Amino acid sequence: MSILVTGINSPLGSTEEEIITSALKKLSLSRERIVKSAVHKTSLDARKRENIHLVCSVYLESDKQTEDFLCERYGFCSPVATEKPIFKPCKDNDKRQIAIAGFGPAGMFAALVLAENGYRPIVFERGADVDTRVAAVNRFWSGGELDPNSNVQFGEGGAGTFSDGKLTTRISDPLCGYVIKRLAEFGAPKEILTKAKPHIGTDKLRKVVKSIRERIIEKGGEVRFLSPIEDIGINGGKVVSVMSRGEEIPVNSLILAVGHSARDTFEMLLKKGIFIEPKAFSVGARIEHRQEDVNRSLYGEHAGNPLLPEGEYQLSYRKNGRGVYTFCMCPGGTVVPSSSEENGIVTNGMSEFSRDSGISNSALVVSVSAEDFGASPLDGVNFARSIEQKAYKMTGSYRAPATTVGGFLNDNPTLVGADVAPSYSIGTTAADIGSLFPPAVTDMMKLGLHEFSKKMRCFGSMGAILTAPETKTSSPVRITRTEQGSSISCEGLFPCGEGAGYAGGITSAAVDGIKTAMKIMGE
Repeated sequence: MSILVTGINSPLGSTEEEIITSALKKLSLSRERIVKSAVHKTSLDARKRENIHLVCSVYLESDKQTEDFLCERYGFCSPVATEKPIFKPCKDNDKRQIAIAGFGPAGMFAALVLAENGYRPIVFERGADVDTRVAAVNRFWSGGELDPNSNVQFGEGGAGTFSDGKLTTRISDPLCGYVIKRLAEFGAPKEILTKAKPHIGTDKLRKVVKSIRERIIEKGGEVRFLSPIEDIGINGGKVVSVMSRGEEIPVNSLILAVGHSARDTFEMLLKKGIFIEPKAFSVGARIEHRQEDVNRSLYGEHAGNPLLPEGEYQLSYRKNGRGVYTFCMCPGGTVVPSSSEENGIVTNGMSEFSRDSGISNSALVVSVSAEDFGASPLDGVNFARSIEQKAYKMTGSYRAPATTVGGFLNDNPTLVGADVAPSYSIGTTAADIGSLFPPAVTDMMKLGLHEFSKKMRCFGSMGAILTAPETKTSSPVRITRTEQGSSISCEGLFPCGEGAGYAGGITSAAVDGIKTAMKIMGE
C-alpha cells in the first residue's frame, strides 16, 4: 500500500529529491516516517508565462496509520493500489488454438500476455518484420513504389511504429500503468514512467516492438509476417479456422486486431455476415509551423530556456454540433507519406525521441459522421478512400497537395512565402486542398484556424503549411462486440483495438488487447 500526493508545484529543473522534499513539506511529514518514495508524474504548467513551473505527483509509502491519517486530512492524498493484473495461466489440458490477426499494439500485447501465461498464440501479420518494413518505407519515401503490405500502416508494431510514439490516453484504467511499465522493460526510455505526456519516438519504438516479438517467441508463441488473414471459417455461428497464404489453420478463438487501415479485411468480414457499423471519425490536413514559433506562442519570453521542453498544444472548437481540433501533435517532427493503398495519398506525423527537426506538425481535422458519408457499414471507408484518391489525381503522383495557410484561407493555393519547407519527403504541389473535402469540413477548418490563432499566435501565421489529406485519425467502423468481448455475430471472434473501433492510440489499444486476452483466458 502507498499513497499518491498530487499538486506538488516545483521550479523548472527540480531534481527528484527536491520534488519529494516539497511533497513532505506540504504534508508536514518528516522523512523518518517514509519507507519508500518516488516521483510518479511530472507535467509542465505554462498557463502563466511569469510563473512557468512543474506540477508533480509523488508516491509515498509509510505505515498504515500514517497513510490513513494523511488521506483523511488532505484532499490531495489518496491511496494507491499496487496490485498487478492477475492473468489466468494455461492448464496442461488446455489445447485451445488462439490466433491473432495484426501485430500492432493491441495484437502485440494480447500475444504477450497469452504467451507469458502458457498459451501458444499464433500471430498473423500482413506486413513485414520491423527491419524489412523500415527498408520498404524508406524506399517509398525516397520516391520508389508503394508496398501495399509493408508500409506506414502495416507491419510489425502497426501504425504506431511510424509515429511520435505518444503514450498519452484519455482512458483511465490501471492497465495503462502496466503497459507503460512493460514498454520500459522492453527498452523504451525510462522517463516514460514519470512524464505526464510520455513519448517513445519512432526510432526507439522500433527496437521495443522487436524485443516484445522476441519475448513472445521465447515463451512459445509464433509470429508469421507477410501473412494476412484472407478468410475465416465459421461453423454453427462460431469461428473454426482462418485462411492465410492458402493454408487453412484450425482455431478456437481469433483476436481481430487488424488496425484502422485493414479495409479489405472489413470487406471480407461483412461478406461473412459479421455485423459492422459505421463510426464517426475525422478528416483534414497536417499543419506545420517552425518549432520556435510554437515555443514562443506557449512560453513567450521564456522560449529557448533549455529547461523547457519543445512546445506542445491541443486545441479544439465546436460549432453547431461539429468539432475542429488538433490531433497527434509532433514537436520537432516531420509530415510523412502514409499511404497503404495504391493511387491514394495519406499524411501522418512522426518524430524521433530527440524531437529536433525544428518543425512541429499536427493534424488539423474536422469530425465527420454518417450524416456526412452515409449509414451503410463501409460508407466511412469509401468516404476516406475517395478523399485519398482525389488527392492523388490532384497531383498525378504521391506528391501531396499543399498550400500555405494564407493560400488556403484566401482560396488561392500557393507555397510561396511559406514559413517552412514542407517536410513531406516525396514532395508537395501547390493545390486547392479545400476541394478535397465537403464544404462543411473546409469551412470548419478555416474557422478553426481563426479560433486557434486567438490562443496561439503561430496559428495566425499565413506562412504555416497545410499538407493534405489526413484521413486516418481513427477507424471509420466498429465491429460491434458483446460484454464478453466477442463479435455479436460470431462466437470466438474477438474484435479488438483501434481498427475494431475500441481504442485510439498506442496505450488504449494495448490495454484493449490485454483485456481481450484476459477474456479468452477466463473462459
